[in-house]
Amino acid sequence: MTEHAYQTCEELTQLITARIRDVSDYPRPGVVFKDITPLLADGKAFGAVIGALAEGHGPVDKVAGIEARGFILAAPVACSLGAGFVPIRKKGKLPAATYAEDYQLEYGTATLEVHTDAFTPSDRVLIIDDVLATGGTARATVDLVHRSGAQVAAIAVLLELSFLHGRTRLDDLPLRALVTA
Repeated sequence: MTEHAYQTCEELTQLITARIRDVSDYPRPGVVFKDITPLLADGKAFGAVIGALAEGHGPVDKVAGIEARGFILAAPVACSLGAGFVPIRKKGKLPAATYAEDYQLEYGTATLEVHTDAFTPSDRVLIIDDVLATGGTARATVDLVHRSGAQVAAIAVLLELSFLHGRTRLDDLPLRALVTA
């Protein structure tokens, strides 16, 4: 059993929120960055988060982690599920042929890419990221998975910033946030 199995939802929420710090005006003025490095440095909290993110999605073939902090969460989730890990990268970071998807985020625009051979049509994919904000990054990732012919099993995030209404861009998919702010 994971460490999460021994905790209530309230205990897990407290564990997580006590280890996420706000950094004002980063990366741009007016943005409050949610820094998860204190959570990652706490082995018990990190293990509980990985267990909670991995639970309840049914069979999963691949876990897609969104650059960069999503990688940190998605890779151990993939290992715990016995699934493959697929990095969803910023433009120009992958060495082979890619699909690309442009998207809006709360403080600008960007492009995500995935290798064209990362998924097969039979794959059930769990998408993992650290924060759901406007939903642009997650929606772009969903579109990349679908373009590959695979199915999105669910999206799981550590923290949802509900005041940015990102969930509305993903209302066609199962979405779970461990903490909502």
